[in-house]
Amino acid sequence: MFDGFEPFRIRTSTEPEVTIAGIRSTSSKDLPALLLLHGFPQTHHIWHRVAPQLTGSYNVVLMDLRGYGASSKPKGDVSHYAKSAMARDCIAVMDELGFGGAPFYVCAHDRGARVAHKLCVDHPGRVRKAIFLDICPTLAMYEATNLELAKSYFHWFFLIQRSPLPETLILGSPRKLAEMFMGGRQRDGTAIFASECFEVYVDGLSDPDTVHGMCQDYRASATLDMEEQRRDLAEGRHIKCPLRVLWGDIGVIEKAFDALAEWRKVTDKGVSVDGHSVDSGHYIPEQAPDVVVAEIRDFLV
Repeated sequence: MFDGFEPFRIRTSTEPEVTIAGIRSTSSKDLPALLLLHGFPQTHHIWHRVAPQLTGSYNVVLMDLRGYGASSKPKGDVSHYAKSAMARDCIAVMDELGFGGAPFYVCAHDRGARVAHKLCVDHPGRVRKAIFLDICPTLAMYEATNLELAKSYFHWFFLIQRSPLPETLILGSPRKLAEMFMGGRQRDGTAIFASECFEVYVDGLSDPDTVHGMCQDYRASATLDMEEQRRDLAEGRHIKCPLRVLWGDIGVIEKAFDALAEWRKVTDKGVSVDGHSVDSGHYIPEQAPDVVVAEIRDFLV
């Protein structure tokens, strides 16, 4: 599934101790670096149809966010899952892999794009360009919540409930939850996910530490992440790199938001923000991988 890649484990934090796991391509060191970040409830496996196509053009790095996959799942305060902390993980990983001080590209989906948003704001000199897949800014989405959005994104409000309520319910039937939550099919009737990847996602939803980490990720977004975004906006701290935004044409972003307008609000004036809908649902890297590859090759140059 990931021929031409090698695993890594990098310690990024000591308080609490966090180790980030992932894989990297064995590309020429002369190629530009590209960091790929996954969403919920997934791992770096979401990129299995994308990353192998890019190794001739980029040093490709795929990491499991803290709380997910083979990375650490710190217990304790929800601040361990603030997107500012997760953005620092990204910097530590890229530095340890030999890209210290150098700018790199980012393509990120869902929760990973929320991390990438904060990465662009907090570490503007490190991100050359970014592609965000199927999200709008966290603060904008929460502040726009109405009945229709709450019904479509019900899991946002389920996962932020006080522990151990959501954890207990998820762990009661993880496979069934995965099948109901992620079990849709492509328009042509084929499965969205490769069976091997789907089993990885079910394994995550079956692990108590991972499920707690996922819930903490969402709890942080409903509290600390919104506070950080309000503070960033008040202080004029915006995204400073060119940004491309893609979203599924049958998803919530298409129906409920002007995605480009929302991202321009959090990007410096004069900085390019473009994008469009694509023929896909939410899971764009697995539903429309060739589109993602084409957009990366077009934009991340």
